Amino acid sequence: MQTIRTHTHAGQVAPRAVKDFMTGYFTGVTVVTAFSGSGRPHGLTCNSLVSVTLDPPTLLVCLDQGAGTLAAVRETGAFAVNLMSERGRATAERFASAAPDRFDSVAWERSAHGVPVLVDDALSVAQCAVADLHRVGDHTVVFGRILDIENRPGNPLLYGMRTFSGAPEGVLEASVPGTLPAGR
Repeated sequence: MQTIRTHTHAGQVAPRAVKDFMTGYFTGVTVVTAFSGSGRPHGLTCNSLVSVTLDPPTLLVCLDQGAGTLAAVRETGAFAVNLMSERGRATAERFASAAPDRFDSVAWERSAHGVPVLVDDALSVAQCAVADLHRVGDHTVVFGRILDIENRPGNPLLYGMRTFSGAPEGVLEASVPGTLPAGR
């Protein structure tokens, strides 16, 4: 096996090296959605999702500075994190593209908390109020206080090695979200 080393210059690692490093990290796929102040839905595919704390229930996502979704989150102070199911691959790919009409071909609705949620393609949805924002380089870390969570049966969509995949064999679609298998 050949090892490829990426050398730094003046302590700076090239963005391409970071991308190559992250390809080996499999993660869930989310679509972050929000309405702009004028009521237009915005959304993008995001795999930067972290549970920050359970008390108060808070998570974070990282959004590109130039994204219309980030502008909408700032305007309204609310967003949804749609954790994608295996059946939502096409939707995840669409929301990762530059298509201006991303919501035209997916089922979605305005939630009770006033955010757009994906109806058919999300395994789980967390509706959040912005708790804090921190700019880091070309992204903003958005902290969201979780207001409501909806879990649905199914298997998660994963991303790694520059491809989408389903859950590993042995993960049961019938499992109840929020519970662990016996013995854990």
